[in-house]
Amino acid sequence: PLFYVSTCVCLNPFPSESSSVCFAFFLGLVGHAIVSAGMIAYGGAFTSAYRGALETSWVSKLREMKIPHTSGCNLRQFLGDPMKVRQWTVAGLPKDELSVENGIIIDRSRRWPLMIDPQSQANRFIKNMGKASDQGFETCKLTDGSFLREMELSVQFGKWVLIENVTESLDPSLEPIFLQQKIKDSQGWCVRLNDKLVPWSPHFKLFMTTANPNPRYPPEVFAKLTVLNFSITPEGMEEQMLGLVVSLEAPELEEKKNKLVVNNAKMKKELKSLEDKILQLLSQSQGNILEDEVLINTLAASKRTAAEVNQKVREAEATEKEIDSAREWFCPVAFRASLLFFCVVDLANIEPMYQYSLQWFQALVAMGIQEVPATNDKSKRLQDLSDHITYLIYENVSRSLFERHKILFSFSLGLKIQAKHPVDHQELRFLLTGPTGEAAVGEANPTTWLSDKQWEGIRALSALPAFAGLDSFFLENSEAFKVVYDAGDAHEEPFPDRWNDLTPIQKMCILRLIRSDKLIDAAVNYVASELGQRFVYPPTFDLARSYKDSTNVTPLIFILSQGSDPAASLMSFAKGMNMGRRFESIALGQGQGAKARKLIEEACNRGGWVLLQNCHLAASWMTELEKLCDGLNQEEVHRDFRLWLSSMPSRDFPVSILQNGVKMTNEPPTGLRANLLRLYASIDDRTLDSSKKPEEFRKLLFAFCFFHAIVQDRRKFGPIGWNIQYEFTTEDLVVCQRQLRIFLDSYDEVPYKVLIFLGAKINYGGRVTDDHDKRLIECILQSYVNEHLIEEGSAYKFSSSGLYYCPDATDQAGFVKYIQSLPMNPNPEAFGLHENANINFAQIEGMNLLNSILSMAPRSSGGGGKTREQVVEEAASQILEKLVDDFNIEEIQKKYPTRYEESMNTVLTQDAIRYNGLLRVMKKSIVQLRMALKGRIVMTEELDKVADALFDNQVPKLWADKGFLSMKPLSSWTKDLHCRISFIQDWIDNGIPVCFWMSGLFFPQAFLTGVLQNYARKHMIAVDGLVFDYKLMDDLDPAAVKEHPHEGCYVHGIFLEGSRWDREQHLLAPSKPKVLFEELPVVWLLPTPERAPSTTRMYKCPIYKVPSRKGALSTTGHSTNYVISIELPTSDPEAVSIKAGVAGFLSLQD
Repeated sequence: PLFYVSTCVCLNPFPSESSSVCFAFFLGLVGHAIVSAGMIAYGGAFTSAYRGALETSWVSKLREMKIPHTSGCNLRQFLGDPMKVRQWTVAGLPKDELSVENGIIIDRSRRWPLMIDPQSQANRFIKNMGKASDQGFETCKLTDGSFLREMELSVQFGKWVLIENVTESLDPSLEPIFLQQKIKDSQGWCVRLNDKLVPWSPHFKLFMTTANPNPRYPPEVFAKLTVLNFSITPEGMEEQMLGLVVSLEAPELEEKKNKLVVNNAKMKKELKSLEDKILQLLSQSQGNILEDEVLINTLAASKRTAAEVNQKVREAEATEKEIDSAREWFCPVAFRASLLFFCVVDLANIEPMYQYSLQWFQALVAMGIQEVPATNDKSKRLQDLSDHITYLIYENVSRSLFERHKILFSFSLGLKIQAKHPVDHQELRFLLTGPTGEAAVGEANPTTWLSDKQWEGIRALSALPAFAGLDSFFLENSEAFKVVYDAGDAHEEPFPDRWNDLTPIQKMCILRLIRSDKLIDAAVNYVASELGQRFVYPPTFDLARSYKDSTNVTPLIFILSQGSDPAASLMSFAKGMNMGRRFESIALGQGQGAKARKLIEEACNRGGWVLLQNCHLAASWMTELEKLCDGLNQEEVHRDFRLWLSSMPSRDFPVSILQNGVKMTNEPPTGLRANLLRLYASIDDRTLDSSKKPEEFRKLLFAFCFFHAIVQDRRKFGPIGWNIQYEFTTEDLVVCQRQLRIFLDSYDEVPYKVLIFLGAKINYGGRVTDDHDKRLIECILQSYVNEHLIEEGSAYKFSSSGLYYCPDATDQAGFVKYIQSLPMNPNPEAFGLHENANINFAQIEGMNLLNSILSMAPRSSGGGGKTREQVVEEAASQILEKLVDDFNIEEIQKKYPTRYEESMNTVLTQDAIRYNGLLRVMKKSIVQLRMALKGRIVMTEELDKVADALFDNQVPKLWADKGFLSMKPLSSWTKDLHCRISFIQDWIDNGIPVCFWMSGLFFPQAFLTGVLQNYARKHMIAVDGLVFDYKLMDDLDPAAVKEHPHEGCYVHGIFLEGSRWDREQHLLAPSKPKVLFEELPVVWLLPTPERAPSTTRMYKCPIYKVPSRKGALSTTGHSTNYVISIELPTSDPEAVSIKAGVAGFLSLQD
């Protein structure tokens, strides 16, 4: 090249512009080569933004070291061949910079490419290129039975091979191919595969793709293969959408642009041919080149031609700029479509069944553009396109979402689009994560109605610019916000003073702190104001619409929920479409795969419908189903053929089917009234009169139906409803109904005890595993199935309001009429719960919404100009700084040796050892994480999860597994950890506490056993015969207690839910409105050998570590959550507290 450039310059005393550019390019060759080599070797796995940052840093280093280079040097400029790039784009490679760079790396790299390809763009591109190649093309998966045989043949005959759906673990047998370990023999090159020498063709090419958007490959994979990130970028998506919009709105523009691109590529190819011809002549010239007439004439002709071509190129580029300027008019629509796509794709983080392909999305956008009525007003046309596409996407995606996720999708759309109010990243982060870090010391809580934790949140929120002065406002006007706090519809109540001018998201930040139960309502209002009221009401289930959107090769998928069965609806629809006789159905399970395959093949030929039910039960056959769906050819399959699938959510369900299929959900109605109506829709008068005792049967059947609806709908209240969310089914009720008829017909008197035992212990109780849930379900059934129901009839009320009872009806219509009179949304009293249960339920829903949005949010920025890495580094440093040194176990054992008469010494030592284990894990992981963030060690999957948790203000699983059970966010958890360690340190420094803070104990069950052991050893009696007597010391202040009790111990730190302790009456009393938890007074745990049964009413109240209540049996034989049950005096029957879900907790959730 140097000889060529020098010759050109010598032959032409007035060098052309191209010669100057060529010469400058040559001088910067070294710098260009360094940047391009670095990008090929290291940049493939990174995103577009990170690659750009890498190139910028490398160019800066080149400048610093004075290595020759031209400004803006990059991979595409140095190694990109315009003609090749054009061929690639024709084959389906996206036109954005990231994809073109990936194409260049594939073309230039010596290692085989492994492509991260969640949207199947690379897959489609490689398939199109492979089909156009002369060597032949094979597509396979690592799970194929004939996979190795196909690889051998491809290596031997020089075929291109695409391995799809590669997992994080690669097949070791392919190692020689990955490393290209060729061996020379007499026949040529060969490679050893499974102890077999296979001839190696120089034309062989290997490509691999994975649909996993974030695979965790070990470093050795990066050494063997070229890992490429083909995940679509917002810029790339916008460019694709712009091309789609322009091709439909102004096809002449897009066609003209495409022709220009082709012509430009041809002209540049012509220039390249001229250069090659000159180089060839120069290399073949002998003697003095200035005397070579052929060469001189060729150079002169090429100069004229080059000038003409360059002139045309400049004209074409100018025209292309004009066209691009015209195309920019449609950019707002393309930008909106790009936002919508990423919002839809992020749903997969919530539920693995929510998968949508790029091709499906593009087809939907194209359909939306064609549906919008034409108008001459261009601005209105753009707005109409954006609005219609947005609603069309919302409508189509909503029908495939569960009810609980529909408002989530609407809210995420609003946050993405920000149609009216821009959203600040810092404010959104506060809304999603709450206060992060420990609160600095500041003014005391000025209100009587806010908790200290809420006040800390107000102070943290005041640090954001938009909320500056909020804490001062509370200090000066402590009651101003109380109107909002007390309002029934707090989300619609005007805020005081200037705070009413805040944006909807800013108001939600304040609501999160003072009325988190209204977050869902506030989110609904936000969606309605940003996007419109229609985005609040999702479309109803419409089988006909879903069928209309399908084709003969598009599967239709029912995503099931508990209690939903679409088979009957589909059969009815098939009859309406005259497909009843050509409709086949099969429930998948063991051994049904061959039958299902045969049904599909027959239906493809004759144009039938096939329903494969319960695909989640045939996980091993899903690969075969995926092959069948991939093999469907629209031209070969009968046009009437449809494949219907139903499945519960499952990670085994093929992603490709989900992405390309039409998904639907049809959940059964929820709520007490809807459940009862659904049950009585399947009961007729004949059933009601089918017993020999029809009156008793009708009443008791209603009681069982009411019981079924109650236990189903009680789940919505979370842990206060059921410790564990059980999946009760209609079949449970059907069995109870049959047994009821049998026992009524077989006995003269109604066997209530037998019916209750069978219902609560067997039919429904067989699913119940938690002891306290077993007590609850029996108590609920006893409330409805008893002699009072038969004797009093409608006068016997099921709840305190008197709304719920068994009507004195004699036919199905009478029962339905009564059920229709019931409220749509029953109050908690219908379930025996306190009114606060609604607040608890709303808070759980609101926090679930925010946590789901958080899991969908990108992790590239932490707001306030900080990157994710900076936020994580800052959080890790703050935590590490405040961590104390490990407890000195040897010193503790010296000061508190193991003694027979003092078990508390052992409890202290064991708790100190456990806290040490947690502290060591925290310190080690934080140090490693900080090193990984700086690139000193590999960022493992474990460390990456720790980083994600720190960014989201959540406790890392690594710490939670080693630590104490907690439901607090990270900022509160670290504060709680310091309090616990201080409690242990105070015990070490000052001796056994006078009053134990039970919340600070790592293993409270061991502490309780120690108290019993001390008493047993002191009095020389068997510990197995001891029980606790519980005395609530209303007059004792934990901080003021100075002396130990003569027996047992004092404890505090127990919080009550579902009820409160009345210090004046010394009894359990109903909770105060909006006060969900109240702390019990000091409890005296007094070991007693033989305690006589109490003559007063007592409630055996379970105590748990955290409000989730759910626990598992640990290796120690104790529950991971349940601690003990204490007896609390009450004026009501025990059943009242049982149904109210009254329980105590050692630690609360913020």
